[in-house]
Amino acid sequence: MAEDLDDLLDEVESKFCTPDLLRRGVVEQPKGCDGGTHSSDRNQAEAKENLRSTETFEKEDDLDSLINEIFEESNLDKKPSKLKSKSSGNTSVRASIQGLGKSCSPVYLGGSSIPCGIGTNISWRACDHLRCIACDFLVVSYDDYMWDKSCDYLFFRNNMPEFHKLKAKLVKKKGTRAYACQCSWRTIEEVTDLQTDHQLRWVCGKH
Repeated sequence: MAEDLDDLLDEVESKFCTPDLLRRGVVEQPKGCDGGTHSSDRNQAEAKENLRSTETFEKEDDLDSLINEIFEESNLDKKPSKLKSKSSGNTSVRASIQGLGKSCSPVYLGGSSIPCGIGTNISWRACDHLRCIACDFLVVSYDDYMWDKSCDYLFFRNNMPEFHKLKAKLVKKKGTRAYACQCSWRTIEEVTDLQTDHQLRWVCGKH
């Protein structure tokens, strides 16, 4: 029985473990022959590993070049912005400084002929950042319109702030400005100090 087993093993080795076949890489060695993978498989694995490492280096190089390009572009972008800021007119700078951190005092309403902006004691401008502290809605305004006399609380409650619904009660009138929040509405023609209308809970919402 042992001799038959030896003969069988010899036959397997002669068929599957010949040097010619191993060199060609036609078959894999059985585990009993070399205890591991075929030498050609090892060579292929090493070649793949080398290919992976070269690809990694190439990707890193590409990444470095992309980062450098981004830095160069950002430096280029900074230069024109400096030039723009130098060339900007004094009026625009003054306007931006005036608008920073200021709110209307006192708060004015006005007709369509009154310019909008930050109202002061010496500059009568209609506030365009009104908010109602009663309903917490922004106040909308429409130039050269007045509210129809049939307007009521429910109309504004249901339709604010959508113009295509509100225009059903807007009447064209040159020189007037129609103001409204969800709970109050006014048609204004002249410059009006908001403090004189005690029913309105509107404040300047500009910070």
